[in-house]
Amino acid sequence: MRYLKYGIAAAVVSLAAASVAAVAAEGNPVVDRKAVMQSVGAAAGLGGGMMKGEIAYTPAAGKAAIATMNAAGHTFGALFPDGSDVAADTTAAPKIWEDRAGFEAELAKFSGAAHAAAAASGKEGPADIEAFKASFAPILGTCKSCHEGYRVK
Repeated sequence: MRYLKYGIAAAVVSLAAASVAAVAAEGNPVVDRKAVMQSVGAAAGLGGGMMKGEIAYTPAAGKAAIATMNAAGHTFGALFPDGSDVAADTTAAPKIWEDRAGFEAELAKFSGAAHAAAAASGKEGPADIEAFKASFAPILGTCKSCHEGYRVK
């Protein structure tokens, strides 16, 4: 039963990442960034659940959560072009376009933390929950700081 949870958690993150690739082909930046954010949310849920002890930790699940964040860090910034702030169905704050330098600094923090976690996780993923927490917590911290300033609540 326990291994079933691991498989399901890893599958959720993998499917979310796959949906990002499929949706990105549509070329609509609002739709694309929502898809990326859904995959980030799934990875954050998995990672946060493992950090809280609600989901048993495995290196493979840790690696999947980190890899999803790292992939988002490589693409997310390009999904906020000028003009995409007028969409009615977005929670992106106007401040993104008003303070582009500040927003890009937040994205750089996220991308840097995700890249560092991916590099530290190695081929198999972080060896234990403590190593995972050390890698993943900084990523979550960047999510919080960006959401506080650049997301409509």
